[in-house]
Amino acid sequence: MARKGKVIFNEERCKGCGLCVSVCPKNIISLSRTKINHKGYRPAGVEEMDKCIACANCATMCPDSVITVETVE
Repeated sequence: MARKGKVIFNEERCKGCGLCVSVCPKNIISLSRTKINHKGYRPAGVEEMDKCIACANCATMCPDSVITVETVE
């Protein structure tokens, strides 16, 4: 059975750099088109969480450690 994951972003600390978007093998992370955090950035988020494989590439790449990846049963 394939691993499933849950990605949690601290949206208020995200600077919208897009590094997490560039390393996601499933292409499910994107910068928000509608939200702007208190710092004035468009935070990243996951559009299709059910496709996450818990690889944690996004969390590893994030320079500000705003991403947490959990494995889901």
